[in-house]
Amino acid sequence: MNGPALVSILRQGSYLIASIHTALDDSEMVRFQADLIEQIGRYRSRGVIIDVAALDVLDSFGSRTLRTIAEMARLRGALTVIVGIQPDVALAMVMLGMGTGSVDTALDLEEGLAHLNKLVPSASARATPLGAAR
Repeated sequence: MNGPALVSILRQGSYLIASIHTALDDSEMVRFQADLIEQIGRYRSRGVIIDVAALDVLDSFGSRTLRTIAEMARLRGALTVIVGIQPDVALAMVMLGMGTGSVDTALDLEEGLAHLNKLVPSASARATPLGAAR
């Protein structure tokens, strides 16, 4: 029997929204990377949001993997925004010299979608939060 999903990757318009629901070990993080990059190609995604709001810790491998995912996504034609970094996680990342590099961040999913909508050139790629009027 399988337990609850550790990560969900949902398609919304030309965007993928990947939510990490719990801390991932290194092998799970690598599998998440491979799955997300594969889905970018399959769905011809123009933007990716990685939601880390459920994480209360992010180690150096996880931080580096998120940067790598963003760079791989960029090379496949998709922009990435990381959303939901908790205050304690942000503080620890700064104190330990771990950052997101050039990867854009936003407070939450709504702001992440708004940010992608500004950056992605095609109006047809734009997505709105579920239930929001266009």
